[in-house]
Amino acid sequence: MRVLIVGAGAVGSFLGWAIAVGGGEVSMVRRGSSVSVREEPFGVVRPDGSASEARVKIVASVDAAMGAPDLVVVAVKQYDLPAAFESLRGWPRVPILTVQNGVGAEEAARAARPGAPVLAGSVTASVERNADGSVRWLRRGGLGLAVAQGAGDELVRQLSTIVAAAGVPVRILPDAAAMKWSKLVSNLVGNATSGLLDLDPASIYRDGALFDIEHAQLREALAVMRAKRLRAVALPGAPVPLLALATSLPAPLARAVLARVVGSARGGKDPSLRGAVKLGAPTEVGWLNGAVARGGAETGVPTPVNAALARLVDEVAAHEGRRAWFRHRPDRLRTEVLP
Repeated sequence: MRVLIVGAGAVGSFLGWAIAVGGGEVSMVRRGSSVSVREEPFGVVRPDGSASEARVKIVASVDAAMGAPDLVVVAVKQYDLPAAFESLRGWPRVPILTVQNGVGAEEAARAARPGAPVLAGSVTASVERNADGSVRWLRRGGLGLAVAQGAGDELVRQLSTIVAAAGVPVRILPDAAAMKWSKLVSNLVGNATSGLLDLDPASIYRDGALFDIEHAQLREALAVMRAKRLRAVALPGAPVPLLALATSLPAPLARAVLARVVGSARGGKDPSLRGAVKLGAPTEVGWLNGAVARGGAETGVPTPVNAALARLVDEVAAHEGRRAWFRHRPDRLRTEVLP
C-alpha cells in the first residue's frame, strides 16, 4: 500500500512509522524541506522503551509526491483541514483517512471530496514528537478505524493488518459517528479545564467543585450521543463505555473512577488544549466542547457547561489578560461556568 501522510506532527509521524514498519510504502509531507524528495530513517520509542526505525520518503509538498497514492492520511489540526483538502484537489478520488480529535473532520471531508472514500480514524495512543523529529509513544493505546463514506471496507481491513503488524492495537468499528463521538468523550476529560486554569488534570480532579464541571460536561456529551442514537464504544486503550458508566454513579464514586482514568490516560502528556492555550495558538475546542454544544442545539439537549467551556477556551487563547485572569484560579472558573 502506497500512503501519503499530510501533517507531519506527532500523530501523522506515528502513523507513518506504523504503516512503514507494517510493510507499507510511506511518503510524508514536511513543509519547508530544502529538498523536494528524500529518503530518511524515522524512529519511534515504544512505551516499553525499545526503539524502532523505519525508512520513509520526505516530500516538500503534495505536488512533489510521485503519482497518486492508494491512501492519503490527513493528520493536520481541524482548523487546517480546508487547506489540506485543497492541496489534494488533483486526486479527487483517492481515499483519505481523517484522524483529527473531536467531531467534524469526516463531515468536512465528505463535503470536500464527495467522490472519494473517506475513512475515519481515532488515535488513542498518546504520542509526542521530539525536537529531532522522532516520536515517543507514551501510552500504549492504538487506533480505531471505520468507514465514513464510500466503499472502504477492504481498504480498512488492509490498513488494519499493516498497522497491527507494527505492534499497534487496532479495532475496526461499524459506525464512524459512534467511534468519533466516543473518542470525543475521552478527549473532554481534563482538557478544557486544564487549558483554562493551566493546571494538570490530576490537580483538577482533586478539587471537588472543578470535578463538578468535569462531570457536567461529560454528562452533557453523553446525553447528546443518546439523542443522536449513538452508542459509546470501546477503543484500544480507551474504555469509553466504562467512562460513560462512571458518570452515572454517585458523585464521590464517579470522581474516584474518573480520577483513575485521568491518571492513566495521557502517559504524562499535557492535554492538547492546555498546550495550545499556553502558546496563545488556535485551539480545537470548537470541535470538542463546541461540537457538544452544537449537537445539543440540534437535538434539543441543554449543554450550558460545554458551551461555556468552548467560549472561554477561545477567549483565553486569544487574550493574554484573560489567560492571566483564570490561571490557577478555580474560583473564577466555577463562577463563570456553574449555575
